[in-house]
Amino acid sequence: MPQYEYECDEDGEVLTLLRPMSEADAPVEDPESRGRVFSRRHSVFGVGRRDAAQSAPSASREGFCPCGMRPGGCGGS
Repeated sequence: MPQYEYECDEDGEVLTLLRPMSEADAPVEDPESRGRVFSRRHSVFGVGRRDAAQSAPSASREGFCPCGMRPGGCGGS
């Protein structure tokens, strides 16, 4: 089941919830019952070998998108 991050619009608190994809945009109940509103954050995850991070080129240093293409090559910024 995917993890989703939700940020409180009022104080910036971040919650991480395991939810089905069909419920990703469903309202999030304030765990402290204070009536705060949470919005889903765009987040990413990485998959790979344990040593892959050490051997992968730095995106900021090399100027490449995390997918390995030049900026804008995959539709990203």
